[in-house]
Amino acid sequence: MSKVYFTDMRTSFTENLPKKLTRLIDRAGLGTIDFDHKFVAIKIHFGEMGNLAYLRPQYARALAAYIKERGGLPFLTDCNTLYVGSRKNALEHIETAYINGYTPYATGCQVIIADGVRGTDEAYIPIGCEEVKTAKIGRAIADADIIISLNHFKGHEDAGFGGALKNLGMGSGSRAGKMEMHSSGKPHVNQQLCVGCGSCQKDCAHSAITITDRKASIDHSKCVGCGRCIGRCPVDAVEAASDEANDILNCKIAEYTWAVVKDRPCFHISLVVDVSPNCDCHSENDLPIVPDVGMFASFDPIALDQACADAVNAQPTLPGSLLEEQGHAHHDHFTDTHPDTNWESCLEHGVKLGLGTREYELITVK
Repeated sequence: MSKVYFTDMRTSFTENLPKKLTRLIDRAGLGTIDFDHKFVAIKIHFGEMGNLAYLRPQYARALAAYIKERGGLPFLTDCNTLYVGSRKNALEHIETAYINGYTPYATGCQVIIADGVRGTDEAYIPIGCEEVKTAKIGRAIADADIIISLNHFKGHEDAGFGGALKNLGMGSGSRAGKMEMHSSGKPHVNQQLCVGCGSCQKDCAHSAITITDRKASIDHSKCVGCGRCIGRCPVDAVEAASDEANDILNCKIAEYTWAVVKDRPCFHISLVVDVSPNCDCHSENDLPIVPDVGMFASFDPIALDQACADAVNAQPTLPGSLLEEQGHAHHDHFTDTHPDTNWESCLEHGVKLGLGTREYELITVK
């Protein structure tokens, strides 16, 4: 069994939540990692503009301070999004992070968008897995000596829930990596939006894009699915296929997580608070589906996700939430919220890869 450490959200006059998080991670063994002069990537989701369910930056500050006290060089990081939103390129991504409170002054460390200005600064990690042969990971994440995931545990409309594996796997993928996970097909051009500027054509290394009558089109026989055209288009006319089956998507997320964590020290923290039904990538957040549970930490991302899922499923449904509207046909809060998803497929595949185990010992830190 893997050890998963847990503490609730109760506080006292002498210990606030950031201090309680520090005590949790110390008890869970984070201090056993050699941080001295090591680059430490804290993988986090900064929250889409308009979403208010993302983690408060004070938690990141407490984690960064713990690392710096031990000689580490932490930075907060995420990769650009595949979809059109407020985090589709590094400039807008950093602006969104700052507006949401993730500034160097608030968190005590720098913010680095791992895959560069347009989502094309990537490292190729050979893994030879069932679905993915070579993962495309944001360069700054690939260059880090140590990986720590700080996760907001919540529901997800495709994966079932978003926890450690979702944060690390999907979140660390470059634009091409996200394309690979989300799509079995190639990108296409929305002809109604296209203005025929040719920006996508100039950036295509495989001569797959042509301009006819001031409209771009993509030859899928030449396209390799790198997704660079999506980041290049100034009017967001190039769109991802987003047609991968959810179970295969979850397997790819597990394989990308393996690419991120293999061969270096890693540690994982999940806060089961504001458990919204959908991802923090939405520009809004719905009413939480269950009450706040607490904070979890482990060296094993599989055991951590399993423990968090079990804890959520043990909670009562919040009145008026999407979960209450959906009912309890499946006796699983995540499947009931999004019946077309199967969160277990990601964990099952992660176990096959050797990422961890679903068997865990829950240790409560009071």
